[in-house]
Amino acid sequence: MAINKVVRAALKALSYNEYDIKENLQRHRNFVNLTRRHILKPLFKTWDFQIGSKNHNIPVRAYSPEVDSDCPVLLFFHGGGWVTGNIDSYNKVCTNMARLTNHKVVSVDYRLAPENPFPKGLEDCYEAAKAFITNDEINNKELILIGDSAGGNLAAALSLLASDRKEFKIDKQILIYPSTYNDHTDNSPFKSVIENGTDYLLTSKRIRDYMELYKSKEDDIYSPYFAPLLSKDLSKQPKTLIITAEYDPLRDEGEEYGKKLREAGNYVEIYRIKDALHGFFALPPRFPQVKLCYNIINRFLYEVN
Repeated sequence: MAINKVVRAALKALSYNEYDIKENLQRHRNFVNLTRRHILKPLFKTWDFQIGSKNHNIPVRAYSPEVDSDCPVLLFFHGGGWVTGNIDSYNKVCTNMARLTNHKVVSVDYRLAPENPFPKGLEDCYEAAKAFITNDEINNKELILIGDSAGGNLAAALSLLASDRKEFKIDKQILIYPSTYNDHTDNSPFKSVIENGTDYLLTSKRIRDYMELYKSKEDDIYSPYFAPLLSKDLSKQPKTLIITAEYDPLRDEGEEYGKKLREAGNYVEIYRIKDALHGFFALPPRFPQVKLCYNIINRFLYEVN
């Protein structure tokens, strides 16, 4: 169902409720976490453990599907603009993902900016992927990357990093409304930044604020690991599924990334979810946009080899 006038007015009002994230960071984090509170079902199978890294341990949480399967593991990176969110705030998303895909899901609690700016969160994701791909005692199955928003950015950047470092290989990635570019001003080459940048919850200003907090220095924004669309070599990337939302400032750059991957010789599927806003993936599965999204994801998981 299309967005009606009343909903549009409410979205516009909420979108203009801007505040300085840097000055209100803890308040912003608390708000994000509160809106995604979830009490796990007592019998739902989850395990919390840590992956050792050079100077710290990376918390991860594994979610088992209701029916045991021999399917690949989905390594999930949460959204939140690289500065908010955690494995607790994404419990709902990951429990639903395990149940609806019948795959084991592993959620990575990567370090957040600005306390841990680029590329520290990305390095955490890389180390988690490396452990699950190269250590048979941890995982002896195929691994598929999946992430939404900033998590989609991290998944795409991780695939580029893995291709460059050649320590392991990623076979598939699922990028849900990913951030892939570095310019969300009025000078952006993408129409969705202008068309959807003020009235649909996630504003272009908020994206810029997140990026300011994520970067550690000015030059970071020109790194392909920060903005994957800037990569000069997109060859030998994983089979890729990209899902975007119609009313999302990140829509066009996500789709453009898919086109560039395809031009470089990779297998790519690109889907735009009609009448969807940025963040719709966290809604309950009964929503039509979420149902469609999982239909697309499951077909990619089970039919694309």
